[in-house]
Amino acid sequence: MNRLRAAWPSLSELFIGAPLWGVQMLLSAIVGLYLRNGWETSHVLDLAILYFSGGLLSWPFNLLAGRYLAFGHQVEARFAAFFLVLTTGTVLMTAFLFAMDYRIFYSRWHSPFGSVIWMFQFAFTGASAIYQFLVLGLGLFLPLGLVCLFATSLALAKRMR
Repeated sequence: MNRLRAAWPSLSELFIGAPLWGVQMLLSAIVGLYLRNGWETSHVLDLAILYFSGGLLSWPFNLLAGRYLAFGHQVEARFAAFFLVLTTGTVLMTAFLFAMDYRIFYSRWHSPFGSVIWMFQFAFTGASAIYQFLVLGLGLFLPLGLVCLFATSLALAKRMR
């Protein structure tokens, strides 16, 4: 319990860090889209919102989990903890948001809420959306997202004592 209490981030770390991480992920996606196809897509704004939201909403969980794992360790282990948590947390949150958007689009053709068929449709629609995100969407985190991840992990590791 003391470890969790010590790992608990301040409100300023949460409310300042979240939009900053969201903007970094937004810029990563925009640079990735430009490098991939020169923004030749009609969904630039939607993708920008998705990646910003993924970064913004994952930050509180990422920060708490990273600080919890890093507590009491040397700077190298703290860096590794933040690197791991920021990577997985941001990808998972962005994939989840993509899956929910995917689900909303296909829900008009699905069975009524709560039925057995609806549960299968929900599970398989979500799984296919996550697969599609992993195949097509992970590339938008590169190359700038990797630089942001490295710099943010290093800053968080050094800041934490």
